[in-house]
Order: sequence, then C-alpha cells, then structure tokens
Amino acid sequence: MSFLAHQLLGILARPVTDLVLLTILVLWFGRRWLRILCGVAWVAVLVLPVQQWVALPLENRFPRPPAPEHVDGVMVLGGALEMFISAERGIPSLNVAAARMTELVALARRYPNAKVVFSGGYSSLIGGGLAEADIARQLVEQLGLPPGRVLYESEAKDTYDNAVFSKALAKPQPGETWLLVTSAVHMPRSVAIFRKVGWQVTPWPVAYETPMRFEVAALDPLADKDRALEDAGHEWAGLLVYWLEGRTDTLLPAP
Repeated sequence: MSFLAHQLLGILARPVTDLVLLTILVLWFGRRWLRILCGVAWVAVLVLPVQQWVALPLENRFPRPPAPEHVDGVMVLGGALEMFISAERGIPSLNVAAARMTELVALARRYPNAKVVFSGGYSSLIGGGLAEADIARQLVEQLGLPPGRVLYESEAKDTYDNAVFSKALAKPQPGETWLLVTSAVHMPRSVAIFRKVGWQVTPWPVAYETPMRFEVAALDPLADKDRALEDAGHEWAGLLVYWLEGRTDTLLPAP
C-alpha cells in the first residue's frame, strides 16, 4: 500500500474523530434512534475508561524485562518529536512519547559500549524539510551525549522502514542483544515488524499512556482520553493493515 494510503488510513483510524464526524452526519441526516445512539456513545467516551479498554491490551502485551547485564545495541524509534513546531521554533519540541528520547540517553549512558541507533525520517505528505533524525541529533547533543555516540537513520517514513533501514545501518549479528525502545502502545506492531525483517529484539517499552487500574474517568481531560484512544485505535488498525500487506507474520504478536 502506498505511503499516501497509509497516511489516509491513519487519519480514519481515530475513534473520537470518527465519532465527531458520525455525529455531524447523524444530526444532519439521521433518525431519532441514531441520534440517541450517538449520545450514548459520547457518554461512554466521556464517563467510561474506554481508552484503557482499547489501549491496555497493547501496552501490557510486552512487559519490560529486567535490565540485561550486557547489551550490544539500542534501537530507538522516532515519533517523540513535534516536527513542525521544532522546525519553526528552531529548538526540539517533544510530545507525549518524549520518554523515547530520555530513555535513549539513559541507555546510552548505562551501556557505554552498546551501539545506539535512532530512526526517524520525514513523514509529511508533502515531503521536504528536516528529518526527525536531524532534530533528534540536536536534542541528544543538548542532553550531553557526544557527537558520534548515536547512529541516525533519516529516510524511514513508517515503522517498517524503521526496521529495514536501521537493520542495514546497524548490521546486528546473530546472538546479539538489542533493546527496542518505543511507546508501549506501539510495541506489538514494532516487534512484529522487526521479527518479519529477521531482527530479534528485546522489547523495552516506554511512554505508557494509561494506568493499570480501570476507573471511572469522568474527570479526566477529554484531550488526554482522546489522545490515548486515538493512539490505540491507530495501532489496532496498523496491526491489521500490516498483517494484510504481509509486512508482519502475525496479527498480534506474542511475547
């Protein structure tokens, strides 16, 4: 599937956005029972922990293991930087996945002899501008890592590219221990892709968006619920699409 099609599917795989659009259509064209159904859906989103029901199966799929004594490499996926804001302001701007970058620095210091690879290209539909790897390099050096400590891959447009291009750059060897750092909700799809390209990694999830305990969430900000629900919806859709395309061997990989 083309990159444009992937981007359009990503826009559609947003539950709250879809509910807003559906509500507009129902209010304009729908019957009374459809309007009631939309109202019930909105009450569920606002009051119930729907985002936890959708996100927790993904976030809990690959628990973080005890820290290995020896690590040969650390593979960090992009997605933690606000690209347009960073480019316009001239300084790195982080989003909810910021722990990907802080964990990169922490692991680089904890395992000084390990290779560290960051992969992040330019995912805009119109192309051009800075790659995420360019901004990540600036941030990592500001956080105190010396130039040359991290290898940067700047061509990837999606997670499959992350795995393919980074494998060619890092050249992992059989038997090596590589930690894969990405958001917990993104980890199942990432692991499935890395397995598909023949790169065995140890999942090292960060940037959890939901607590473990289910609770009534009426007082939670809608923006926070919206983000967690849409991130999880995007990942469930991505798991299905990548599996149908043959980019992964399983719909939902097991630990």
